[in-house]
Amino acid sequence: MKAVSVEEAVAMIPAGASVMVGGFMGVGTPERLLDEVVRQKKAGLTLISNDAATPGKGVGKLFDQALVSKLTATHIGLNPKAQQQMLANQIAVDLVPQGTFVERIRAGGCGLGGVLTPTGVGTLVTEGKRQIEVDGKPFLLETALRAQFALVHAFLADYLGNLAYALTSRNFNPVMAMAADTVIVTAEHIVPVGVIAPDHVVTPAPLVDYLITNG
Repeated sequence: MKAVSVEEAVAMIPAGASVMVGGFMGVGTPERLLDEVVRQKKAGLTLISNDAATPGKGVGKLFDQALVSKLTATHIGLNPKAQQQMLANQIAVDLVPQGTFVERIRAGGCGLGGVLTPTGVGTLVTEGKRQIEVDGKPFLLETALRAQFALVHAFLADYLGNLAYALTSRNFNPVMAMAADTVIVTAEHIVPVGVIAPDHVVTPAPLVDYLITNG
C-alpha cells in the first residue's frame, strides 16, 4: 500500500477506464476521489456502481459532467440526468437486480467465472444468457464483474491499509475492493496499526493499493 495525494491517485486512471465506485445513493461513496475525477475530466468511463445517485452527489457528479459512457447498476431512478443520457443513447445502461449485481462482483473478487441464479428466469433478462438446469430447476449464468479500478471509502484505515467501515456506509465497498486490479481508498480517519482490532478489519491491507492522505 502506498499513501498518495488525491491528485496523484486520479491521475493514474486513464480516460475510458472501467471503475467500480462504492456507495448506496451517495452513502459510503469516496466523494474526494469523485470530485478529482471531475476536475481532471476523466471521460468515457465504464462505471460499475449500485446506482446513479442524484445530481451533485456521489457518482451523480460524473453524470453532471457527462463523463460516463457505460453504466452497470441496479437502478438510476433518482437521477434525471442519467435517465436523460440513457434515453438519448449517450450512455449504455445495463440494469441488474441488486442481489445479482453484488454476487457478480463477489464472484469477480473470488476468481469465479460467475454465479447461477434463478432471478430473471422466464423474463427478458434471459436474452443472451446461458440457462443451466440444476436438480431440475433452471438457473441463469451471470458472469463475474471486475474493473480496472475500485474507488472505496472507509471509516478507518491504518498505516498498512487495513480498513473498517461505519454502519451502512459499508455497503458495496468491501466486495468492490476485492474485484478490481487497482484499489484506491479514502478514509474518514487514518490511524496507527493496532487501533483497528484484527477482528474488526473488513478489508485487509493486501487488497489496498493506494490510500489517499488526509490533510
